[in-house]
Amino acid sequence: MKQRWQDLTFLHWRIDAGRISHLMPKGVRPDEFDGSSWIGLIPFEMVGAGPGRGPAVPYLGTFAETNVRLYSVDDRGRRGVVFLSLETQRLAVMLGARAAFGTKYMWSKMTINKAKGRIEYLNSRRWPGPVGAHSRIVVQPGEAIESPDELAFFLTARWGLHTSWLGRTLYVPNEHPPWPLQHATVVELDDQLVAVAGFPGLTDTPPDSVLYSRGVHTEFGLPGR
Repeated sequence: MKQRWQDLTFLHWRIDAGRISHLMPKGVRPDEFDGSSWIGLIPFEMVGAGPGRGPAVPYLGTFAETNVRLYSVDDRGRRGVVFLSLETQRLAVMLGARAAFGTKYMWSKMTINKAKGRIEYLNSRRWPGPVGAHSRIVVQPGEAIESPDELAFFLTARWGLHTSWLGRTLYVPNEHPPWPLQHATVVELDDQLVAVAGFPGLTDTPPDSVLYSRGVHTEFGLPGR
């Protein structure tokens, strides 16, 4: 699959690895940086998704998405992410991704608004429950980051995902150029997605890291063990 991810905001909070180890697939453990693991809330727009070298899929290939994710490393040393939830506007995308890879896609009502230098991401879950779980994130992107530090690299340069499917742990690789990152300021944050993923109260506190990116083109490879 090829696609473009654009207008991403990366919101991250520190979390003790012991709180999330049970959420990792078999053979995978929490990845850590600076003595802790991290949980991310990442809203963005998927644009022009399509198979292989073919054209983008009309309508279904472009949509808003928000994911809640953890950071993982497997017994072979491959670093990736583990998704706790992925909200999408497209019911067909949700059904297809669940069937193909076992990823935890949710069907949601979503919009992305841009005005006066700010970006607003709105989300309200439709199915499966909890119905109405919502998120409203407003950020103001700032200056470009010419040389991202090690934490920014750790949080954004993830080259695959780990998932459980039919009792097996799969690794799905992806490739993309380095993220063009910017500083960003959270203007408003009213989120329930992290709470319903199992971490109530976390997003009531300010994020430990806030980054923004205009986006990159990426390609996913075939899943393997």
